[in-house]
Amino acid sequence: MIYTCYDMVRDCRAGRPEGWSYFISNYVPVIRRILARYRPSAGDRYTAPVLLALREPQSNLFGSLEPTPERSFVAELRQEALAAMETWEPTPTPEIAVDLETLDAALEPLTVVEKQTVWLETMGYPPPVTGPMLRMEPRTVEKIRERAAELIRGKADAWRRTLLLDNGPQLGRAAAAAATKECLPAKAFLDILDGRTTWRGREEMERHVSHCWHCVDHYCRMVEVLELLRGVAPLPDAEAGELRKLLGIEAEKRPAWKRLFGRA
Repeated sequence: MIYTCYDMVRDCRAGRPEGWSYFISNYVPVIRRILARYRPSAGDRYTAPVLLALREPQSNLFGSLEPTPERSFVAELRQEALAAMETWEPTPTPEIAVDLETLDAALEPLTVVEKQTVWLETMGYPPPVTGPMLRMEPRTVEKIRERAAELIRGKADAWRRTLLLDNGPQLGRAAAAAATKECLPAKAFLDILDGRTTWRGREEMERHVSHCWHCVDHYCRMVEVLELLRGVAPLPDAEAGELRKLLGIEAEKRPAWKRLFGRA
């Protein structure tokens, strides 16, 4: 029997030690990657506070008992970790601001994949990293971003080349809050990434996503998850034990089958 991400979410929601022990061992390294990317100056000092915030009843991370594939779970973990960081160290207001409406008007001529390329710039991914993520050449990424920069420059009241990166956190929050009932579930994006969708399904997806920055952001976060999980290793037992103590998680005696952890 394999212990899945769904099992972990169920057990964490119920306050069972096995769920939280698994979460600490396997996802604290992911939290650290998230914080290192988006808050590099914070070092590791916020790992423990983020864990404590995720354990609070008001946290949304473990609020659903629906089956939760790992990649979808990690995409939500990212959102929760960054939201917690905002309460302690709010991102500074950019000197030159750009809102989602201006971005939408400026980038209307771009295709879905071009908008994804631009959005990953707001998330801080340079062309050499973005290229493999979207299966294109880094030089192609650069050309798309150069064109996008000129389109934004023509619509914005003020402009600089780092405008998207400077406004990344604010744009990300605005896009996350712009969901509609027509927005697509994580599974739709995972099917595309895994090559399970049909051409018709992809065309239907692109018709919606081409006019929806919420779904552009959601898709890019699902792509990002592959980077966050790449080569990640569980915490050493001693370190995981210290964090379990911090959260008041009792050491549990697991059945043999639960020692063979798997991932959904």
